[in-house]
Parts: sequence; structure tokens; C-alpha cells
Amino acid sequence: MGLFTYTVAGGALILLGAWESVISASESLKQTPPPPHSPQNSKKSTPPGTSSFSSTVTFLLISVLSILFIVNSFISLSDAVASDDDVGFALQLEVIAIGFLFLLYSLLGILSNTIHSFRFPTKVLNLIYAFAFVEEFLLFYTKNKDPSGIENHYYDLILVPILICLFSTVLELKSSKSTYPKLGRGIGLILQGMWTLQMGVSFYSNLISSGCSLHERSRGNYTIKCKGHPEYHRGRAIATLQFNCHLALLVTFAVGVFSIFCKTYGVSRDFMRYKPIGAVDMQLDNYARFTLVSDDEDEEDGIKEMRSVEMQKANPVGPASTVNGNGSSHS
Repeated sequence: MGLFTYTVAGGALILLGAWESVISASESLKQTPPPPHSPQNSKKSTPPGTSSFSSTVTFLLISVLSILFIVNSFISLSDAVASDDDVGFALQLEVIAIGFLFLLYSLLGILSNTIHSFRFPTKVLNLIYAFAFVEEFLLFYTKNKDPSGIENHYYDLILVPILICLFSTVLELKSSKSTYPKLGRGIGLILQGMWTLQMGVSFYSNLISSGCSLHERSRGNYTIKCKGHPEYHRGRAIATLQFNCHLALLVTFAVGVFSIFCKTYGVSRDFMRYKPIGAVDMQLDNYARFTLVSDDEDEEDGIKEMRSVEMQKANPVGPASTVNGNGSSHS
């Protein structure tokens, strides 16, 4: 497929994931009520068409990316026919089917946002999206043209971001109003784009491992063979190390972007659910003192009541003595 193809595909996936992550993060922060007396209370509310516009841009990016994949697969398909490569021909048919699934999802989404008379159910759209990710997962999971090829380890590692995208889409089916599934899918798309770039650089350069080289039968059917067993182990170890570095870089970048958003838009204490430890200890201490004092007071009152009842029983108070119905008098 070439380094240029991997670069374009990886860059497009990173752009799509970054756009979806930023939009979902901004929407989640806007949904969070700002703290009282905050300057954000004086700002104007977000226009109602902003969310529709952002989703339309997302669908447009997905449609452009799907068309690029389909065009590239047709070129590889013709090259497989010219090279008499049956395996490469079958692989490109799978890629074309997956590309059309993503294209169908994006076109239906664009029509739903632009044409008011055309309302396609959102859950059905997300179901098509999830099914497309399932097909993509199966493509890389079963793409073992050469069981001993180093490229299979790269395909195994790319299953991680695909699973993140699939899991986030399934969560969106359950709770369509939440923005966190979109944020997770955006992060998964960014990681998938970064790893696609890494695959292109590793396959078509000398950065994979010494003693390993690319053997290409057709444009879409290739394998990476090594001289011996140590070279295969070193190649797989290098691939794992590269993936861990990409994942660490993505986590660092996500934390930095989240910090910038929190500083720009502000986050209320109810959203963070954080209270200083000292304040909690003081509240618990004061509450404990209050309950002890109140318990002592209640105990003293109860003792006083019991004593008064016992004294009344010991010294009953009766009426004055009388003689013949008349009270006694003193002369």
C-alpha cells in the first residue's frame, strides 16, 4: 500500500478522533453547571444549531475517509488482478465492504442533519457504526496471510483501539445523551491513527528490526520476514514497545488537553466531587463533639426525671386530715 497511503489514513484518523474528542469534551463541560457568581453565568448560551453542525462535520470527515479507503482498495484490487494474487483480491473485497458500511453510516447521518423531512433513528445509525467496527475488528483479527510474519503482531495490537471504539459505540447505544462514549471513541480513533502511522513507518523503513525485510506480492498483500528466530522475537518486542510508547504519549496528551479545557471553561466542585481532607476531618470532629455533648445532656435529664419519680413514690402528697368533715383549725 505504501508509506504515503498509511500516512494519509493515519493522519485522517487522528484528525477525526481529535475533532470528536474536542467536541464531546466541550459539550460535557458546557452541560456541567458553573459555580455560583462565576463569569460563565454572564456568557450567552450555546446556539441550538452548534451540536448539529459539529455532528455534520463529523459525518463529513467519516465519509471522506471512507471514500479514500474505498478508492485505495479498488486500486489495490486492480493490482491484485494484474499480479494474479487471489489472496490480495479477497482481502480488498473485505476492505471495500467495510468502507461502504462507514460510508452508509456517514451519508445517513448527513441526510438526517441537513434534511428535516428525513429523520433516521439515531440508535439504528449507531448500530450500523458498531457493526462496521466489528467488521474492522474481524478483518485484522483474521488477517494472517503469513503466520510467521511480523506484521501480524502489529495487526494484533491495533485490535486494542478498535475495541475501544466498538465499546464506546455500544455504550452510546445505551445512553445516547451522554457525551463520554463519544469522547472514548475519539481517543480510540486517535490511537488507531497513531498506530496506523507507526505501521507505515515500520513496514516501509528500517525501523522495524535489523534482519527483517518486506516481501510484497501485490499492492495489498505483503509480509515481513526475518532471517532467524532471534530476529522474529526482537521484531515483536520492538512492536510492543512502540505501542506502549504511543499509548503513553496519548495519555499525556489527553491529560494536557483536559487541563486546558478545565482552565478555559471551568469545572464546578459538584462535577469534580472533591472536598479538602482537612475540611472533612473538621466536620467529623465537630459532629462527634456535638453528639457527645448532646448525649450527656440527655443522660442527665433522664437521671433527674427518674430521681423525681422515685421521690414522689417515697413521699406521697395527700390531702390534709379532717375531723367530722371539717379541717383542723388552730385557736
